[in-house]
Amino acid sequence: MSITPLAGRSALVTGSTDGIGAAIAAELAAAGAHVVVSGRDAGRGAEVTRAICAAGGRATFVPADLAAGAPAVQALADAARDAVGGVPDILVNNAAMIISPKPTAEVGEAFITAALALNVTATFLLTGVVAPAMAARGSGAVINIGSINGLVGMGGSALYSATKAAVHSLTKSWAAEYGPAGVRVNTVAPGPTLTRRIEQYADRIAPLVARAPSRRPSRPAEIGRAVVFLAGDDAANIHGATLSVDGGWSAV
Repeated sequence: MSITPLAGRSALVTGSTDGIGAAIAAELAAAGAHVVVSGRDAGRGAEVTRAICAAGGRATFVPADLAAGAPAVQALADAARDAVGGVPDILVNNAAMIISPKPTAEVGEAFITAALALNVTATFLLTGVVAPAMAARGSGAVINIGSINGLVGMGGSALYSATKAAVHSLTKSWAAEYGPAGVRVNTVAPGPTLTRRIEQYADRIAPLVARAPSRRPSRPAEIGRAVVFLAGDDAANIHGATLSVDGGWSAV
């Protein structure tokens, strides 16, 4: 018998047309949730939703470019509500610009603005739309996708680390703000994870992986299962936490 701890619930996952986001969407659907897949690439979005449905899950694709600002964020929230018939039970703030290591002095102002717009501002705005509606209902779970880069300092990673540290901080503030109304807010912080993009930089992440007690990178599905746990009833009294899925890297 399959276990569906999220049966009857709905989820909105931003940036879920590829990589970790797609894996999160697939794991939430496998756990029984009706998932709204979102992102800029309609072709990849269709592929992800087809794969989820072929596996017996429920998914709806909604295109969104969250870097476009508040109107795009509101449009996604409205479309997600229409797709699942109400305010989603679960919001996963995953959409982010992945930034390759670069010396601080070589990072231009326009790039800084773009990274902050997607990694921080979009997360802030979308949560500001969805979480109050969850609070009015009296229940909900927000899971932000952070990073081990937001927990420790890494040379050449100042901008990306700053955006993820902001996400970790927002998690704690939102836990304090929305927790009393029944909305739990937590973070999953992945370490090196075998996405299609990261596989292209295997030589760069090898030294990081070698330091982890597990001696291997994470698999995208493992990030997804951590999200499922935090979204479900087994995590009912977990608020404001950061769950690192990094093979123990940040512990040692």
